[in-house]
Amino acid sequence: MESRGTKREAGKIEVAEPRNKLPRPAPSLPTDPALYSGPFPFYRRPSELGCFSLDAQRQYHGDARALRYYSPPPTNGQSPNFDLRDGYPDRYQPRDEEVQERLDHLLRWLLAHRGQLEGGPGWLAGAIVTWRGHLTKLLTTPYERQEGWQLAASRFQGTLYLSEVETPTARVQRLTRPPLLRELMYMGYKFEQYMCADKPGVSPDPSGEVNTNVAFCSVLRSRLGNHPLLFSGEVDCTDPQASSTQPPTCYVELKTSKEMHSPGQWKSFYRHKLLKWWAQSFLPGVPNVVAGFRNPEGFVCSLKTFPTMEMFEYVRNDHDGWNPSVCMNFCAAFLSFAQNTVVHDDPSLQPSIQDSICPPGSSTSSPGSPVALSQCLNTEMHPTPSCLHGRLDLTNPLGHSPDPFHPLQTERRGSKPCLPAPGRRPG
Repeated sequence: MESRGTKREAGKIEVAEPRNKLPRPAPSLPTDPALYSGPFPFYRRPSELGCFSLDAQRQYHGDARALRYYSPPPTNGQSPNFDLRDGYPDRYQPRDEEVQERLDHLLRWLLAHRGQLEGGPGWLAGAIVTWRGHLTKLLTTPYERQEGWQLAASRFQGTLYLSEVETPTARVQRLTRPPLLRELMYMGYKFEQYMCADKPGVSPDPSGEVNTNVAFCSVLRSRLGNHPLLFSGEVDCTDPQASSTQPPTCYVELKTSKEMHSPGQWKSFYRHKLLKWWAQSFLPGVPNVVAGFRNPEGFVCSLKTFPTMEMFEYVRNDHDGWNPSVCMNFCAAFLSFAQNTVVHDDPSLQPSIQDSICPPGSSTSSPGSPVALSQCLNTEMHPTPSCLHGRLDLTNPLGHSPDPFHPLQTERRGSKPCLPAPGRRPG
């Protein structure tokens, strides 16, 4: 009598597949802040490799023509009284958010400067290339319980490329954005117009059009743990009066927020908004964030400078506050997870990483659920444009055409719908 689970054929014994075989559990990465409270990881001081500009038509220029200069009002104790509603909507030209730019502009800079990279083009073989904004989302993930995100990733000639993908939920929120939120987004850009001049030593001109197509982007190199990083982010302005004119230490980040009236409001501000400001500015090494606090009528009633390296002091003794070590340790762990998961330059293998507070297929929230691997077959999510696949040959001196990218996605959903923060930008 034959044993169960086997079959004989021509004298050969084969093991039969179990009928109730379960799928292999996907690799996962937890997001619980308590798991990342160790010492602060190594983070190399960011150094600027170069820059590029985007003009009013969103056209790329490999120079600093869009750089603006910090020009605050005199500090005589009076309220700036900037009218952040002025010009809305008549003098407002928002960027077309239907255009998914992915890593296009950053890759265009990379193609033009690949031979100038420190260590040669081969340095990219183990690096991660992305936007600063995507790294910011990773830093804040352990404490995020509302806003969702999704990343696409591809490995090409050893380099891991990460790019954000708009989730269906985020698209619905964008298309149904209420008028008040659209106006608040405008106010953030209008504040920059009041605080920046086109040339050093010149006063700002807030009478012009607010065009959010225009951008100046810095390209930086750093390293988190053992992960080399090349990333780019939009810069609001440079301070001609800064003690050092060497980028990025001369850059200034500009923000707006509603006026605070109670200790409870300040505590919430420090816990949530200041976390995002810190992450966004710490990554590129921007030393200061200048905030304009607006009243309900839309006028800036006060200005306050938040040194990036001092932001944590506002929550150091807050049991429910955030910790920079947790943010950076999680980011380093995620990058290791992604590097170990996306290991093939194989267009037929299209894995995805899901990082969701709400488990896939579930309509109920489960805060802190882990990052997990799954499949993604949507070729529209490639981090890089297909027209560059044959040109992005940064390590092969023979110029052989590379294989197409395979997409990988990383998704995180919030415990409840949340509209994007006013004034947010991809980089």
